[in-house]
Amino acid sequence: MARGAMLMSGGIDSPVALHYLLRQGHEMVAVHMDNRPFTDDSPLSKVVDHLAVLRERYHQPIPLYLLPHGPTQVTLMRSTDRHFGCVLCRRFMWRSAERIAAREGASFLATGEALGQVASQTLSNIRSATASVHLPIVRPLIGFDKQEIERVAKSIGTYSISTRPGVCCQAVPDRPATRSNLVQILKEEDRIDVDEMIDDCIRKAQIL
Repeated sequence: MARGAMLMSGGIDSPVALHYLLRQGHEMVAVHMDNRPFTDDSPLSKVVDHLAVLRERYHQPIPLYLLPHGPTQVTLMRSTDRHFGCVLCRRFMWRSAERIAAREGASFLATGEALGQVASQTLSNIRSATASVHLPIVRPLIGFDKQEIERVAKSIGTYSISTRPGVCCQAVPDRPATRSNLVQILKEEDRIDVDEMIDDCIRKAQIL
């Protein structure tokens, strides 16, 4: 089986997606984009607890990389069109995860995305976001509905962790674009120094 890098949030979806990949025998590394100060400490504490549950269940170490994403959000909010904030944010998450994958010898990226659940998960926005990386991206939940995902989360013991109180991301724009194309997105990224931002994020990565 392969080694992969999994983007982990504190939500319901990503631990369920990770569960399916672990069940298939893949060796996984977790990457959490720390969005403070645009959220509180709860997403990180949830990810830590999700991984504790899944490590015990699958007897796998699952290293956790913590990457600072707040400074990236600040730059995006100041320098780019806020309507495309979610897509741009996602592109930086993918780039960061790909850098960690290279460090860890991982051959694919993974996510808990399910088609159409939020603004960044429409088909055009997924396409715009994932054009930022070269590794294949695995989405075990892409065709699931929320009720199906919640049922699995309850069965593996992560649902109660995911639904603990916490502050949602405050960087989400009031009217996020649900459709985008790569020409628009690249034009926005021309306004910022993408490579420097990614380098800075990776330099400050921690392993928990």
